[in-house]
Amino acid sequence: MSLPVNPFMAMALALAEQARPICPPNPAVGCVLVGADGQVIGQGHTQPTGQAHAEVMALRDAQARGHATVGATAYVTLEPCAHQGRTGPCADALIKAGVRRVVASLQDPNPRVAGQGFARLRAAGIAVEVGPGAEASRELNLGFFSRMQRGRPWVRMKVAASLDGRTALPNGASQWITSPAAREDGHAWRARACAVLTGIGTVLHDDPRLDVRLPGATRQPMLVIADSRLRTPLDARLWQVPGRRVCIAGAGADTQREQALRDRGAGVLRLPDAEGRIDLSALLVELARREVNEVHVEAGAQLNAALWRAGLVDELLLYQAPRLLGQGAPLADLGPFTDLAQGPWLEYIGADRIGPDLRIRARVVNPSAR
Repeated sequence: MSLPVNPFMAMALALAEQARPICPPNPAVGCVLVGADGQVIGQGHTQPTGQAHAEVMALRDAQARGHATVGATAYVTLEPCAHQGRTGPCADALIKAGVRRVVASLQDPNPRVAGQGFARLRAAGIAVEVGPGAEASRELNLGFFSRMQRGRPWVRMKVAASLDGRTALPNGASQWITSPAAREDGHAWRARACAVLTGIGTVLHDDPRLDVRLPGATRQPMLVIADSRLRTPLDARLWQVPGRRVCIAGAGADTQREQALRDRGAGVLRLPDAEGRIDLSALLVELARREVNEVHVEAGAQLNAALWRAGLVDELLLYQAPRLLGQGAPLADLGPFTDLAQGPWLEYIGADRIGPDLRIRARVVNPSAR
């Protein structure tokens, strides 16, 4: 249960939001240090992988400002870690700094932490309170919690469509259904993901880059292509993004073609199911093993439908333009259904105007919860 959020925890949550585009695969965490006089003496958020966590950044900030941390209270949006990973244990840093109280939103779901950070703090005589801001903190880290608790990433499917649900004309034309503002907003959602998933149909038809083109962007998500026969062109535009990892999921193709893609710099996964298609569930497990927290899907009707049928979609991000296209490609080629109870059910979690378009967010609900 999420307890009331005081102003200091609200600040910590805002810091965690700032960390989200840069911190994967680590969770987005914010920390605010408050002195005995009730004044903020330091603050920080998670840095890119291998660099300092939020608590250490806040302690460094306090030191840089000339503030003593003995007797301070730390407001942090996730349990301080207690293990040696790419960085040292944050719990030990707080203990060494003389912090007397820690207020945390949530216990870390990582089995390597999972309460051990709180236990270490309490053993050192530090008072620990857990709960304020829990719901907001979890929302910031849906992908991290999904990977730790379900063994697969959080899957968000992005679709741009007309009011009548068409994503392209019958001749395949789809650029552009929505406005520049909607497309820019879509880049922000790409930026927060660890991986962008598309299908070979989209690659062959649109030749997209599928990169993040936002001012100040420092990280490109991995590009994952569902390409059962390894037909991804070696001269496609997707190869033009410097420093980006490309992973191609196939089901069957000759080894010479596979080697050509590897020589181009791609990782290749062979994940056939019983029918010779790509096993999408296995793909998500493999991505989780590669520390992918959140997958952003930008694909066509066939791959979209396959993900829906497999029960692998967690959230729909729908940009709807105020126009009608008549016949054309649907959001997902799911039908035909014979009963209204069939098909995925979702619940709305947000709707916002983005330029002339509408951005709708909806999450899949368990049928028993309807």
